[in-house]
Amino acid sequence: MTTPRLAALNLYPVKSFAGVGTTRAVVEPWGLSGDRRWMVADPDGTQLTQRGHPRMALAAAEPLPGGGLRLSAPGMRQLTVEVPDPASGSTVVEVWRTKVEAVPAGAEADAWLTEYLGTDARLVHLDAPEHRRPITSRHGLPGETVSFADAFPVLLTTVSSLDALNLLIEQGDHPDEGPLPMNRFRPNVVVEGTPPWAEDGWRRVRIGEVSFRVAKPCGRCVVTTTDQATGERGKEPLRTLARHRRFGDRVVFGQNLVPEGTGLLRTGDPFDVLE
Repeated sequence: MTTPRLAALNLYPVKSFAGVGTTRAVVEPWGLSGDRRWMVADPDGTQLTQRGHPRMALAAAEPLPGGGLRLSAPGMRQLTVEVPDPASGSTVVEVWRTKVEAVPAGAEADAWLTEYLGTDARLVHLDAPEHRRPITSRHGLPGETVSFADAFPVLLTTVSSLDALNLLIEQGDHPDEGPLPMNRFRPNVVVEGTPPWAEDGWRRVRIGEVSFRVAKPCGRCVVTTTDQATGERGKEPLRTLARHRRFGDRVVFGQNLVPEGTGLLRTGDPFDVLE
């Protein structure tokens, strides 16, 4: 088996938009630098995601120097969005019943999103560290925070577990839906060289120079059934996960991580299980 290592790194500059692969990423206390610092919300401030708007999978946000974005999507002109000035005022948005202050990106970005999604939408930016959300899960510790990610700062998946899952799908009721690519699970870090499902027993891990606490398995939702290249939905992997990877009332794939420090990750970095 390959020596365990970091096989891939992904950022999601706008929550629920397409991922951006990278070879280097800075680990901050609340996640990878540039990951989910922007979010789409409705006029009331509630998050809009692929759960209700699968077309968001087809929208891309290219990170620009200084933290801005270049937005693109099928049928839409490209739009450059600068980081908004906090002095222009903030607004309160909601991520899974947690309220947090964010800065509106402005009318041009809002109009672009509204046209593309076909519903009234707003783009907001999470600007300052003090505006990070506390991890509200019982698996979070005092002082731990997260950006606009669903619940935890970093999501880890493994190549071997995806291979094992795809084998189960091949043997199931909808083999034509497999094999599934890793982007269905929208991980930040992808590790190769470990046994299938070994991550179930990990408590602390180290990737390169940074150690992480393994907080809990990642419960999966309808987003995993969304083809990230077309926006179309199927039955897998939820049907197979429900049969083989049910933990309590959730079906799971991957592990949620909380950084124990900061540093730089590079693809190819060694991966070690500490506990």
